[in-house]
Amino acid sequence: MKGSFEKDTGVNTDIIELNMGPQHPSTHGVMRIVLELDGEVIVKAKPVIGYLHRGTEKIAENRSYYQVVPYTDRLDYLAPMSNELGYVMAVEKLLGIEVPERAKFLRVILAELARIASHLVWLGSNANDIGAVTVFLYAFREREKIYDLLEAISGQRMNNAFLKIGGLMGDAPDGWLDAVRAFVKQFPEKLKDPDGLLTKNKIWKERTEGIGVIPRDLAIDLSLTGPPLRASGVKRDLRKDNPYLVYDQLNFDIPVETAGDVYARYLVRMEEMRQSVRIIEQALDKLPDGPVLIEDYKIVPPPKSEVYHDIPELIHHFKLISEGFHPPEGEVYFAVEAPKGELGYFIVSNGSNKPYRLRIRPPSFVNLQALEYILPGHLIADAVAIIGSLDPVFGEVDR
Repeated sequence: MKGSFEKDTGVNTDIIELNMGPQHPSTHGVMRIVLELDGEVIVKAKPVIGYLHRGTEKIAENRSYYQVVPYTDRLDYLAPMSNELGYVMAVEKLLGIEVPERAKFLRVILAELARIASHLVWLGSNANDIGAVTVFLYAFREREKIYDLLEAISGQRMNNAFLKIGGLMGDAPDGWLDAVRAFVKQFPEKLKDPDGLLTKNKIWKERTEGIGVIPRDLAIDLSLTGPPLRASGVKRDLRKDNPYLVYDQLNFDIPVETAGDVYARYLVRMEEMRQSVRIIEQALDKLPDGPVLIEDYKIVPPPKSEVYHDIPELIHHFKLISEGFHPPEGEVYFAVEAPKGELGYFIVSNGSNKPYRLRIRPPSFVNLQALEYILPGHLIADAVAIIGSLDPVFGEVDR
């Protein structure tokens, strides 16, 4: 027992301290929350992180610029292509280079597929937390289709390591673009399954409306980004506010809600998936021909016919470039609109082939600040819904 708490009834009751976590179910990763409870009502909440102890930033400072890419995949491992995109574009900014137009459009397609896949995992897991088990099955059915597409282009379902400094590892294989078009054509209809089960469901709305409200001013003060910020009435999205790649050539809307509760964050992500479909369809229609990698052979390996004859020779050439790759001295920051919010990379170069310093601004880490402010006053069962609505992934929290 710890202290006492006087209810509105005037009855003094003991305050119990309870550890929620660190375990994966319901906390969406190895997060520990120290709760002070009056019965089942949360009086105080303190998130405790650091149980995953990845050390990604320090590892990156002891790897060449090329070797860092696979480590970024393990941050938000539900959207590795977004992680890669932010990093390679930060290095490209340091170098002052532009990738070919075809590579830009393909990067947009891959980033938006990653957004849909990430939101589907959030949808299925958060619904499952609250008790809607069937939604989990619908969400993962569509996610599997996206992973099939990612495997077809990169060779791996997850941790793709497909985006490279200067472009892409390779072009889309035969039939891949048609497969992507077929997926986005059928996806809105498939999304109606979980939408129909949840959006107007009385039980779902009772569990989510008015729960975990993040006021607009608090969201701004805490530097929240992504769906939690937009669900609190702030129309902020780097794809519109600080356009990169070819987002300024595409028409799409930024979903915004004003309630700031669990239900609003649900509505924002559902609409974001529909907008991602719009983006992918336009990118497919406007996709130009041409190379997907720059032709500066100090940065990327030359075409196969010019230098190497098999995979071992290609790997050897990559190693030579990696060891001899020395960006100019300086520092850069570049951020992308990842599924969970602003994902930024700050790189300091001292002219060597490794980042002198690399720091990551992960949205999950920043967004978790809100828990300490919004959990008090709710029931323990509400805490599960609120945590899930922030959609944290601890690979990027404990980076």
